[in-house]
Amino acid sequence: MKLLLNCFFILITGSAAAQAPGNKDILRNEQHGIANAMEYAMKQLQLDKWYPQSIDSVFGGFTTAYTYDFKPADRKDKMIVTQARHTWVNAKAMELYPRVDHYRKGARHGFLFLKNVMWDSIYGGFHTLVDEKGIPVVNNEVQKEAYGNAFGIYAVAAYYHATADPEALAFVKLAFLWLEEHSHDPVHKGYFQHMKRDGTPIQRTAETPSTSDLGYKDQNSSIHLLEAFTELYQVWPDPLVRERLNEMLVLVRDIITSPKGNLVLFFQPDWTPVSFADRDRETVLKHRQLDHVSFGHDVETAYLMLEASHVLGNKNDTVTLAVGKRMVDHALKNGWDNKVGGFYDEGYYFKSNKQITIIKDTKNWWAQAEGLNSLLLMSGIFPNDTMRYYHHFKQLWDYTSLYLIDQEFGDWFEGGLDKQPGVKKSLKGHIWKATYHTFRSLNNCIQTLRK
Repeated sequence: MKLLLNCFFILITGSAAAQAPGNKDILRNEQHGIANAMEYAMKQLQLDKWYPQSIDSVFGGFTTAYTYDFKPADRKDKMIVTQARHTWVNAKAMELYPRVDHYRKGARHGFLFLKNVMWDSIYGGFHTLVDEKGIPVVNNEVQKEAYGNAFGIYAVAAYYHATADPEALAFVKLAFLWLEEHSHDPVHKGYFQHMKRDGTPIQRTAETPSTSDLGYKDQNSSIHLLEAFTELYQVWPDPLVRERLNEMLVLVRDIITSPKGNLVLFFQPDWTPVSFADRDRETVLKHRQLDHVSFGHDVETAYLMLEASHVLGNKNDTVTLAVGKRMVDHALKNGWDNKVGGFYDEGYYFKSNKQITIIKDTKNWWAQAEGLNSLLLMSGIFPNDTMRYYHHFKQLWDYTSLYLIDQEFGDWFEGGLDKQPGVKKSLKGHIWKATYHTFRSLNNCIQTLRK
């Protein structure tokens, strides 16, 4: 990320709006104040709450379920996505805070759990879910997913970057090549999401419910494969890794992102979009999980594409830059709460209305975290729009500080309290809520602001 910022970031204090005498100092002081507040939220209110408490010294991996006041909760299952994300955060934190020994221990601990427990020693690939003791949990035919394997690769690559452990490099190569053999589509490109235990892709049939995503390719797996390969290519610049990284960048940018600037969520294997836009409102809402505008994913993907393009060495990549800007602009125009700030969760372009309709006006935590990162990044890349993006960044930080960050017990609420006051007593952690989105966003923003 530092390389990306060095390449793209034009200091906000150099913009035309900040050139008046005294303005630069005022803005610089403001930025350092925000950076300090963000680091307190990142370190004292999040990392210190999770680590080393969540390190499971009995069964391995990380305990992921915690109550609103950070007491261990009853849900003990361990999912590859969460275990990988905790490992990734510890690997990055050990580089950021080298004197804090439990990050190093946590990263090593997480890596060994991924390698020795989450990895299927018989068929290869990462199990999606195991119980507290590490025994695989089998709920249906789908036992492995490209999404979870992507995060396994992401975490191990980061661990190798932090430690130069040759065991990690050998393992992450194995994980990538397993995914290449079983999940990659050599005909239409991209990756099949759902697999049996032996890695065989699962296809849709006539009996598959219309509301199921079984057998579809999807944006969420694709953007995180892009992210994983970006991390991997930095530690293993193999030609095949480069080819797949570039392949995913082109797919996400040119196929998965619509001309409007939003991601299409699901596709047939040949990349035909799954859409219900020509159907009645009831049918659309019945299938909303397959077909809606996800503003959080849009702003997140803008960043992931720029990061991938930079790691590939694509100098003056105006195409990716233009698409990334379009995505953030679309989210600001159509999914932003102009009263108090924040990105709404879901919108939809109904056929009877040219304008987008907000169909879910809650504001989940991870979308706001990704929004902070991308808005600040855009404010540095586009000097003519610097203050517009920076204004929204500041408004979003104020919103996050007031409605999302738990100043009493730590971490972030699942959703903004302005829309969901009841989540104040919801779980702080579970298999879908960890430290990855928030840590990455705050760390990136802090490094940017302190430039």
